Amino acid sequence: MRLTILGGGGFRVPLVYGALLADHAEGRVTRVVLHDVDAGRLRAIARVLAEQAADVPDAPEVITTTDLDEALRGADFVFSAIRVGGLEGRAHDERVALAEGVLGQETVGAGGIAYGLRTVPVAVDIARRVARLAPDAWVINFTNPAGLVTEAMSRHLGDRVIGICDSPVGLGRRIARVLGARPQEAWIDYVGLNHLGWVRGLRVAGRDQLPRLLGDSALLGSFEEGRLFGADWLRSLGAVPNEYLHYYYFNREAVRAYQQARRTRGAFLRDQQESFYAGTRDPDLSALDLWDRTRAEREATYMSENREAAGAGEREADDLSGGYEKVALALMRAIARDERTTLILNVPNGSTLSPLDAEAVIEVPCLVDAGGAHPVSVDPLPDHATGLVCAVKAVEREVLEAARSGSRATAVKAFALHPLVDSVSVARRLVDGYTAVHPGLAYLG
Repeated sequence: MRLTILGGGGFRVPLVYGALLADHAEGRVTRVVLHDVDAGRLRAIARVLAEQAADVPDAPEVITTTDLDEALRGADFVFSAIRVGGLEGRAHDERVALAEGVLGQETVGAGGIAYGLRTVPVAVDIARRVARLAPDAWVINFTNPAGLVTEAMSRHLGDRVIGICDSPVGLGRRIARVLGARPQEAWIDYVGLNHLGWVRGLRVAGRDQLPRLLGDSALLGSFEEGRLFGADWLRSLGAVPNEYLHYYYFNREAVRAYQQARRTRGAFLRDQQESFYAGTRDPDLSALDLWDRTRAEREATYMSENREAAGAGEREADDLSGGYEKVALALMRAIARDERTTLILNVPNGSTLSPLDAEAVIEVPCLVDAGGAHPVSVDPLPDHATGLVCAVKAVEREVLEAARSGSRATAVKAFALHPLVDSVSVARRLVDGYTAVHPGLAYLG
């Protein structure tokens, strides 16, 4: 099989390739095509991959190209992991928002809207090219904001684009671990939007173990989300939220922590990765060793401001090994080999959540087979969660419309309607600020 990775010069690509190297089954990927607009980044990642494959017989062949059409032709699967505007763009997203006293995180709030407005036009162009050049290919979308971007692409690719995220998997794994269950034997009742979902149950042998967790303060304090949100709040919710809901439930604390930080997360990653990519140009250094050290630091500092604000401590060692590449490969295997499995994915709603229309992309457990991903039936969300999901989905729809029409007024509306933006005046200043620093938003009239 031929796998094309868009954003192939991205820092996390070696995670995907490493997982491919461990896949020895029949019908595996034999050729990986890396596409990126930055040839230097492609060369750096190609060096890392070559070192990964050095002692692996029959390792997938790696081809690099800056020609998008060439990359897409003949693809069986396309992993879309682009970052429009790069990490400098993310740093701008954070600074503009924080200057207005609102959150600038890349998928949540003002920062997520800005990133979506930059990314959707590019993602739609990719979807149209895939439909023309590789109509039988399956697109697995990594690009954030994952739910929003997947919905934009699905309007051109239908069910052949599926969004993934490792946050629900990691959350389910942590809950299973503290309950003494094997994650692969547990059914995770998870539902919501990307970075806006809740675990409402965890069933082992047909029995829901979540009430036992919620009733035990020691267990709740033994894993990241328990410390991040606090036992009392989790009991009030009767569920365990995705870690990104900390930005909603403790917004003032999160914004204050980000304002007080020496550097924003985007600026940290920008500086860190500039050092990594520069280091790979030294032929005497091992690119793979440099990548490993950089990745370890990246994972250890993930959401560090939130953990500090909540007094949640350091990340656990088991959570430092990544995960999204495992979800992507499990999804690809299930489709390519008809190896039926269950995964939490971003897919069109159909009739799964009644407050949303059929085309709205949601994040829920799905049964996956050769025909794609099929969302399972779930119980309705409680009112507080329904209200938040509907509000954020409405914002996503305004982002999609602004990207389609180029309307500045619609972009202002998207910002103003978000639950974490508290004023229309702030929304207008955000649009002014973002269009001033992002050439990719010049289309907003």
